[in-house]
Amino acid sequence: MNLVANKEFVFDLFKLALYIGCAYTALVVYARHVKTGRLQNLATKRVTVLTLLTLVVVAIKVFEDVIAKESGPVDTALLWFVRQIIPPAVGGFFAAVTLSGAAKFLVPATAVLSIVFFITHHWRQAVLLLASIACGWALTYALKALVGRSRPELWSATWYWGSSFPSGHTLSTAAFATALVMGTAQIWPKSRFVSLPLAVVWIGAMGLSRLVLGVHWPTDVLAAVCVGVFIPLAISLLVFKDVTKFS
Repeated sequence: MNLVANKEFVFDLFKLALYIGCAYTALVVYARHVKTGRLQNLATKRVTVLTLLTLVVVAIKVFEDVIAKESGPVDTALLWFVRQIIPPAVGGFFAAVTLSGAAKFLVPATAVLSIVFFITHHWRQAVLLLASIACGWALTYALKALVGRSRPELWSATWYWGSSFPSGHTLSTAAFATALVMGTAQIWPKSRFVSLPLAVVWIGAMGLSRLVLGVHWPTDVLAAVCVGVFIPLAISLLVFKDVTKFS
């Protein structure tokens, strides 16, 4: 049984890699044959485009599995695994972590940082941050309404509004953190050496906190990370050509 599952997993990885490769090749070929400068610009940003395609393909795969209800056994096993390796005694810490992804924190943080960007004449960074958060919340509400997935009930947990898919806290945190890292890296290039690792830790801790608290399935978190990171990358690539420069 494990051998069959491993073969299916490897085959799924192969298909995902094939989809990403084909999509990237098609995009580059098309971009090189059009006269629109913005599309031609896509062909030169290989890392960013490949990252975007990977995020999209993984998110679509997870979405399909959730809709088809094929992720249930894996989700349940992973959630119980997290429950076993992380003792309930540290639940208070993760409860505090999850508050940093709530609207009561992200709304004022976004407002303050956007004002600072505008005052210092970095309006593109301000727009990127505002647009990323707005799009993140809009997609969260839309996907929750569309999927309507029930939250885990494996153990007693705090009640949260809305359906389980995707994790709104994780998606908003990923969008906010990614947009902030990109914005500050454009202004102060060396800041990425500090801001990027901190963003990765924050996003990871946020996703893990939702699992530790038992309010989301692992696939809720995985999809949220993919969508959250995708949003500012896509906005910067399609609207602000210079915001994605990290080196």
